[in-house]
Amino acid sequence: MALTDVLEYKSKIRRTLITQEQISEKLKEYGELISEEYSGKPLLLVSILKGAFIFLGDISRNITIPHEIAFMAAQSYFEGTSSSGTVNITLDIAQDISEYNLLIVEDIIDTGRTLKVIFERLKERHPLSIKVITLLDKPERRVVKFEPDYTLFTIPDHFVIGYGLDCGEYYRNLPYIAEYQE
Repeated sequence: MALTDVLEYKSKIRRTLITQEQISEKLKEYGELISEEYSGKPLLLVSILKGAFIFLGDISRNITIPHEIAFMAAQSYFEGTSSSGTVNITLDIAQDISEYNLLIVEDIIDTGRTLKVIFERLKERHPLSIKVITLLDKPERRVVKFEPDYTLFTIPDHFVIGYGLDCGEYYRNLPYIAEYQE
């Protein structure tokens, strides 16, 4: 990457909204809560790729009880900064989930379309229970009725990057949440 590309890359980071330290504090808090709630129960964390992979890794390390991990992938943004309105499941869980308590691990809930489609698809497979934890929630953008069970941070209607969230596949590696300068 040329120096001008690096400067342009950095210029798109408008401001930090949530620091690495704030994220770490919430991860510890919710890790303890989930560990207590699911103690003695078969727990399957279902990460929605790609955005939630960092959140999944960190929340998993903060959960102190045995649990398994599975992945799903869905697309609704297609390299832009606003949802297309169409949700495509591009990777599904192959295993039987009927003997698990599912906790869907999502990076951000915006319109709610993607998560509602995933939630309904998993619910049809009759897990023991199903809940959602999201790193970020933007309730003012919701176009479908859907509320997460656990929300680490509620944010205003900004396009955000970092901590797994991207713009055109860049910025996922930032250790904090930032507002993207369009």
